[in-house]
Amino acid sequence: VQLQASGGGLVQPGGSLRLSCAASGRVGSINYMGWSRQAPGNRSETVASILKNGYINYADSVKGRFSISRDNRKNTAYLQMNSLKPEDTSVYSCTMHTPYRAYWGQGTLVTVSS
Repeated sequence: VQLQASGGGLVQPGGSLRLSCAASGRVGSINYMGWSRQAPGNRSETVASILKNGYINYADSVKGRFSISRDNRKNTAYLQMNSLKPEDTSVYSCTMHTPYRAYWGQGTLVTVSS
């Protein structure tokens, strides 16, 4: 099973980006899908997560600006990021959990700069 994150890039402050993370292979039923980020010199931060039952949680730093969603048929998680700030600059990674194990994907770089 592999997780492939995409959608990162360079955006100006106030702009938007949409990240995607697709799981390939025989992954089974995915309960948890989450996005985390880590900037150089900083600790990793979970910014958003969504359970199969629809329960969603956001870090305070992104509430009202980021929106997480999922497509269970495609085993894909999305992160819509609006009103981006320079402090959102980071490598964003996705994580997925089944009842039996957790999977991590390579990150995608988001740079917010004018």
